[in-house]
Amino acid sequence: MSLRTPRLEIHPARITENARSVLALCRSHGAQMAAVTKVTCAHPAVARALADAGADQLADSRVANLQRIAEQGIPLPRLLLRLPTPGEALEVVRTAQMSLNSGLPTLTLLDEAAAFAGVRHGVIVMVDVGDLREGVWPDRAVALVVEAAKLKHLDLLGLGCNLACYGGVIPSVENMRKLIEVRDACRKATGLELKLLSGGNSANLPLLASGKMPEEIDHFRIGEAIVLGRNVIDRSPWPGTRQDTFVLKAEVIELETKPSVPIGETGQDAFGGTPTFTDRGLRRRAILNLGRQDVVVDGLEPLDPGIFVLGGSSDHLLLDVEDASAPVRVGDELAFHPGYGALLALSTSPYVQKCVMEN
Repeated sequence: MSLRTPRLEIHPARITENARSVLALCRSHGAQMAAVTKVTCAHPAVARALADAGADQLADSRVANLQRIAEQGIPLPRLLLRLPTPGEALEVVRTAQMSLNSGLPTLTLLDEAAAFAGVRHGVIVMVDVGDLREGVWPDRAVALVVEAAKLKHLDLLGLGCNLACYGGVIPSVENMRKLIEVRDACRKATGLELKLLSGGNSANLPLLASGKMPEEIDHFRIGEAIVLGRNVIDRSPWPGTRQDTFVLKAEVIELETKPSVPIGETGQDAFGGTPTFTDRGLRRRAILNLGRQDVVVDGLEPLDPGIFVLGGSSDHLLLDVEDASAPVRVGDELAFHPGYGALLALSTSPYVQKCVMEN
């Protein structure tokens, strides 16, 4: 492969190492782990790295990404994380063995699609325990499960919840017990085992590591803590993981000494914002061949601590390189560690080369 910039360097062996560490924590609790591929658009090297670590399922929010995993021939069940749209019911049951759901109309269409396709489809009914994203409200969960239990081509595997995404609600003993209480009520009403209790995502790991996670919670959907080695509550390094799993390289296309405050009357920038500036005098500034079309610029951490990100436009990343550890020249490649939002955008951008590294 001919290397160009901008490029995202992927280190699968490091991702496998992280996944094994997190999986060991889940296993110590007797829980399954679905390894989430969505932040990398289910890149084949990442999916394989997660499978090699021993994950129980591979999970993604997009049917197209799950199809990509299926084409690799990885023999793990595939879990659709985002609630299915009614129009994709047939694609869902043909591609994923399991999906998260919260409404009877879609469940009915999945049942019809499963009958047509000649398959059975596993369902985790999502319950909203406070984060206000997806999930049936707890006092309506029993009625939904009672009706869903009548569908003949679906297997109701259990219940799940999601936290620390939209509302930022941190997983706690209290909201985990709420999920258990709802499951117990659904069991009583239907006679179904509903064994699987999917407690949430990487945000659940601190509670799990503390030893306070209720033992009934036996399934977790883990992405960022593996692929970036981060505690998603505060983005600190997660114990036993590496944070150098992905490295972004971009190239210097301009290098000039300029004032640190624009000259002239200012208005909104190209994205409708009103930027503010700190006067630091004349500074050495670099422009790189990367922009907001490719990345969340605020989510980039330069590997050189003497360099900091000033901002970006559609196609340009602006850096202050005055205090760089070595002189910066036009044509140099500068390196960054991406945060979650930055990695998501880089994985999606067709302008960023993805390069798999061996070490």
